[in-house]
Amino acid sequence: MRRIILLFAPVSLLAGCGGGDAEQNKGREAPLVALAPVRSARFVERIDAVGTARANEQVTLTAPVTQRIERLNFDDGAYVSRGQVIAVLTQGQQAAQLAQAQAVQREASQQLDRLEALRARGFATRSAVDAQVALEGQARAQAAEARATIADRVVRAPFAGWVSLRNISAGAVVTAGTEIATVSDISRIKLDFAVPETLLSQVRPDQPIAAIAAAYPDQPFRGTIDTIDPVLNPQTRAATVRAVLANGDRKLKPGMLLTVTIQAAARDAPAVPELAVLGEGEQTYVFMVENGKARRVKVVTGMRQNGLVEISRGVRAGQRIVTEGVVKIADGQRVRTTSAGGARGTAATPRPPAGSTQAPATSRSGG
Repeated sequence: MRRIILLFAPVSLLAGCGGGDAEQNKGREAPLVALAPVRSARFVERIDAVGTARANEQVTLTAPVTQRIERLNFDDGAYVSRGQVIAVLTQGQQAAQLAQAQAVQREASQQLDRLEALRARGFATRSAVDAQVALEGQARAQAAEARATIADRVVRAPFAGWVSLRNISAGAVVTAGTEIATVSDISRIKLDFAVPETLLSQVRPDQPIAAIAAAYPDQPFRGTIDTIDPVLNPQTRAATVRAVLANGDRKLKPGMLLTVTIQAAARDAPAVPELAVLGEGEQTYVFMVENGKARRVKVVTGMRQNGLVEISRGVRAGQRIVTEGVVKIADGQRVRTTSAGGARGTAATPRPPAGSTQAPATSRSGG
C-alpha cells in the first residue's frame, strides 16, 4: 500500500502545477485597442506674435506760450471734429497790438493814396511814393504778426477724434509746452508686432491677421497687414510689422497688448489623433494591426493642430491605425480590436473552449 502512495504522489503534484499554469494563461487576455482610419485634414501654418495697439492718429496738444487759460472747449473723453477749438488762452495784450497795427496800416494806406494823387499832378516824386509803399507794407506785416500771435493762443484739434481726460482747468496759468489734451483717432487701430527674420518670407502686405485682447478673450479682432518695416532690429533680428484693424465699436484702446495670429499657408494632409503617435528619441511611430498583431510603423510628423498631428510620410489617408490603447501594446503583440468609439470587434486571439485548459495538466500527469 505504501508503494502505491509513493507512485501517485508525483502525479498529483504535476497535475496541481499544470492547473495553475492554465489559470494564469486564462487571465492573460490580449489588450483591446481601437482602430480608426487616417483622415485628411486641413492644416494652417500660423505665426504667433504679441503686438501693441496704437491709435490711427494721435497728438498731444500743448500750450504754445506762457499764458492764462481763458476757456476750455471739451469734456472728458468727448468727440471733437477737425478744427474745433480746444482751448483759448488770454489774448488781451495781443488784441491791443493788433488794433494798433491795423491803425498804423490804415494811416499808411491813406498816406500812400494821397502821395500817388499828388504824383499824378506832378507835386510828388517817385522816391517819396516808393518810401510810403514800404511803410504801408511794414504796417501790414505788423498787423499780420499780431493776428498770428492771437491765433497761437487758440488751440484747435488737427483732426477728428476723442480727447483724453481733462487734467487742467480754466484760469490756470500754463507755461509753454504744458499738456492741455490728447486727441486720438481710434476709428482704426494700428497694431505693431515683431516677426523674426526667419519668418519674413511668409509675411506680406494685405495678409489677414486675427488679434485677441485680454479684455475680450472670446472676440477676435480681424485686420490686414499694412506695412513691413524695411529695417530689422539689429539686437532682435526681427522686423516690425504693422497691421490695421477696424475699431468701429472703439473696444480697442491705444496701448493694449494683443496676441496676434497670422495665417501664413494652408494645406490638406493625412492626420491622426495626437494620442495615436508615440515618440522614441527623435523617431515617431504609430501602430497598425495586421493578422491580429500590432505592427509599429515609423512616420514623419508635421504640424499639430486641434488635437491632430500631420503625417507627411509613413501612412496614407484611409489606412487604419490604433488610436486608443497604444500605451498597452508592443510591436508584434497580439491584440483585440474595436472601432474608435464603437462596439467591440472580433478578438484577434480566440478564447479556448471551455474545459480545454485541463488538457495540458492531464497530459503532464499522464506522463
